[in-house]
Amino acid sequence: MKFAFSTLGVPGITVPDMVRLAADSGYQGVELRAHAEEALHPGTGLRERAAAAEEFARGGVEILGVAGYVRVAAPGDDTQIEGDLAELVFLAADLGAPFVRVFPGGGGQEPAEADAAAARRLGAAAEVAADKGVRILLETHDSHRTGADASRVLGPVGHRNVGALWDVMHTWLGGETPAASHAVLAPHLGYTQVKDIASAEDTTPLPLGAGVLPLAECVELLAPDGGWLCWEYEKRWYPQAAELPGLLTAGREHLERLAGGGGAGRTPSR
Repeated sequence: MKFAFSTLGVPGITVPDMVRLAADSGYQGVELRAHAEEALHPGTGLRERAAAAEEFARGGVEILGVAGYVRVAAPGDDTQIEGDLAELVFLAADLGAPFVRVFPGGGGQEPAEADAAAARRLGAAAEVAADKGVRILLETHDSHRTGADASRVLGPVGHRNVGALWDVMHTWLGGETPAASHAVLAPHLGYTQVKDIASAEDTTPLPLGAGVLPLAECVELLAPDGGWLCWEYEKRWYPQAAELPGLLTAGREHLERLAGGGGAGRTPSR
């Protein structure tokens, strides 16, 4: 398996420091939080995008995905949401990233209405993504936190450039077992976000393996097919949490052990 971390865990980090931190900690990739607070987002200019892509290439680190904040099931105008989706796709393509993350955001509606809106908008964006060689991933989150919820959207879309991002915390909080989540998400899966927490009531991020999430079972299900595991450490939302850089190497080593020693971890370059 291959390992990445999300820049949600290192708020405000610069592009050179992203690359250096990944290389030093033995990660092959980085998931970029695509928000205006960060170095790279839909408002970033073409010159800066190209420079960032070159920086990552020089460091031998991949940009796994662009984690955007579009809510595809939210009430509102299709044109605006589809336009925002396209902007994320263009950003990912310019950076050489294969994936874009989106949220459901369908709360406060009837489930069937939210499902239909999400499927309609993702379907419309699928051809733009295909033209750019990018895959849009619906994260298991908020109104669609389980694999079963996400599959109600992804099945009707039925396009290879639209898939799923499995956030293992949200499916667990939704009462779904890893086996059940994997069974419905596997046909659509782009990659998986891992993390750890103390309890359903206390979701402050912890080092991997220090909490209650069933990471071993999740990784066991995923390991035979390989792919990416991305550690999403939510430091931006929990400033009291420990600093991520000092935890990264141990976290990667923990994931490698869970994967049965088959992880393709890099040897730190510094």
